[in-house]
Parts: sequence; C-alpha cells; structure tokens
Amino acid sequence: MQLNVTNAQAIEVSEATFGSEYNETLVHQAVVAYMAGGRQGSKQQKTRSDVSGGGKRPWRQKGTGRARAGTTRGPIWRGGGVTFAARPQNHDQKLNKKMYRAALRSILSELVRLDRLVVVEDFAVDAPKTKVLLDKLNGMGLNDVLIVSDAIDENLYLAARNLPHVDVRDVQGSDPVSLIAYDKVLVTVSAVKKFEELLG
Repeated sequence: MQLNVTNAQAIEVSEATFGSEYNETLVHQAVVAYMAGGRQGSKQQKTRSDVSGGGKRPWRQKGTGRARAGTTRGPIWRGGGVTFAARPQNHDQKLNKKMYRAALRSILSELVRLDRLVVVEDFAVDAPKTKVLLDKLNGMGLNDVLIVSDAIDENLYLAARNLPHVDVRDVQGSDPVSLIAYDKVLVTVSAVKKFEELLG
C-alpha cells in the first residue's frame, strides 16, 4: 500500500503494519496494561499488629465496670490500627510481545484510516525555540500533535517541552497511549521505515 507524504512523493509501506484490521479489544488490553504498569502501587496502612505499642492491657479484665480491653491499638481505639489496611500491590498486567506489536500495528492502521497520521520527509527546528516550532506547526494546521522520528532531535525536544499539547518521541518510545492521545501523529519517513522494521 502507499502512504501519502506531505509535499513529497508517496511511499510504499507494508500492508501488515499500516493496513491491518482494527482490533479494539486488543488495543484496549494494551492500553490498560500500559497504564497499569505506570501505577506506583505503594499504598500502605497499618493494621493493629503493625502499630507501635499496645502490649500492656489498659486495665484489668474484671472489676472496673468498663468493657474488657486487651490492647489500646485495636481498630476502635484512637491511635489504633486500620481494620482492613491497604497493602502494597503490583498492578502489572502481562501482555505478550506479539500482542503488543499487533496492538501498535492496529493503532497505526486506524490512524491512517482516520487521516490522523501525517507523514513528512523530515521534521526539525534550527534552534531550541518554542516559538519557531509553534509557527511551524501552525503553518501545517497542527496544534494537538505527537511528533515521532527515528531519533530524538535535541532542539526539537527542547522546543516542544513547554507546549502542553505537543510531545516528541522516537519510534522505540512510542506507546499505545501516546499514539491515540493526540489529534494528529506526525511521523517522518525514516520513522515509518523504523516502525516497519520493529512491527513487520
């Protein structure tokens, strides 16, 4: 299949990478797994056995007229432990490499179908200036965009750093969430070839 390139000749690309059928279930699974992997999972509270103190009973068992109490660290006491205390959890979800690559192929193909993938010969800025990049993107009619190249250009990265709706990634750094989060995905021809190498 052919992929249109802005202000240049169309390029021949792999049908498997940029023309596969959209698998919503697989893409959802990949997105959920990616988001789950970013969770810290370090939340923790103390149960009655974790709280310091409480070894000596506050008063004797019988004769005081008060309810019996064996510790001052039970859940009904101020300063006591939590009844069902939270424990650290690992939220990671397993996703096979084959499935992950298939999900990326599915996303790229859908971006092409929805006309959200913009291919350019090359994309760079001469200086790390936000205004220079902004003018360049405005000239192309892009404001909410992910820029993907085969290698991150430092000037481009620094220029985009302060723009809330612009992100710069290399091919290896592209993930399911970032690819679907932006209105448009701007990719260079070399990045397209790299995608084909990695996902083909």
